[in-house]
Amino acid sequence: MANKLLASLLLVFLCVEADGVLSPYYYEETCPFAELIVRQTVEAVVYRDPRMAASLLRLHFHDCFVLGCDASILLDDAGDIVSEKNAVPNVNSLRGFEVIDLIKALLEEACPLTVSCADILAIAARDSVHLRGGPTWKVYLGRKDSLKASLSEANDRIPAPNFTLDSLISNFQDHGLDIVDLVSLSGSHTIGRSRCLSFRGRLYGQDPVEPFEEFDHHHRFSDFFRSLRSVCPPSGRDNALIPLDLKTSRRFDNQYYRNLVRGQALLQSDDELAAAAGYGEHDVSSLVWDYADDQELFFRHYTASIIKMGSINVLTGSEGEIRHNCRFVNAQYH
Repeated sequence: MANKLLASLLLVFLCVEADGVLSPYYYEETCPFAELIVRQTVEAVVYRDPRMAASLLRLHFHDCFVLGCDASILLDDAGDIVSEKNAVPNVNSLRGFEVIDLIKALLEEACPLTVSCADILAIAARDSVHLRGGPTWKVYLGRKDSLKASLSEANDRIPAPNFTLDSLISNFQDHGLDIVDLVSLSGSHTIGRSRCLSFRGRLYGQDPVEPFEEFDHHHRFSDFFRSLRSVCPPSGRDNALIPLDLKTSRRFDNQYYRNLVRGQALLQSDDELAAAAGYGEHDVSSLVWDYADDQELFFRHYTASIIKMGSINVLTGSEGEIRHNCRFVNAQYH
């Protein structure tokens, strides 16, 4: 598996280098302090609000899964653009837009019309993971920003918390991502929180979601189940938040996978990974157990997969632009 992982990672690197699109040194001459500016800003924000690390990481995911990694997620309603922020997976859920605005303003002051909003999202995601104790990696840069958004794709192409394993695999394959990418990138749930609305069906057995097991193997009422019900009643409190990893919610580690193998997955889509078996060359449940046992393996796979994800349908040349303001295409910005 290690050799194939290395080959896959090298292929990503070679593809983006070969056509001159992305490079970790893209801003070396035009804006040499770009990554430092992003890092220092993210560090200051996450120090004040640790949860923001997960929010910035999620912005990168939700951007890349709709039209590609092009900062379309950042566009507000304007003219003929209907913002992806209004989509069901995003509304009242995504946050961190003001942080990206701040970073962009600082970069515009240092290097006007040089660093794309799409690249800011990719760098901020890397720094957010690292600041919470996770791995770091070279971010390949040079993305342009989209001239459009897609509300319909945002509603259709972002994985839902009640997805089955088949739906998850199909969704990731549609984005050019494989089973290793699916299982490793799901580890992003080691930080962050989820709204009651996203998992209430599991608590109270609402179709089509399978409910949690109410009793553990000693036939005692599950403390995990009880604690969730105490926060999330059968109705109301839709936006009440529960950590996706109840044990180390502020640290990027492999505890998420340890929770899965103990039957303590918050979301149905997470539980699907632990219950899976025999999908293709890489057994999904085996990967979950491997990551639960070996944090360094998880970090290596995660790094390769998020670099791969960051190259989905990137825009180059005249296909995109460098926005003045991440919320508006340049033609609409005044």
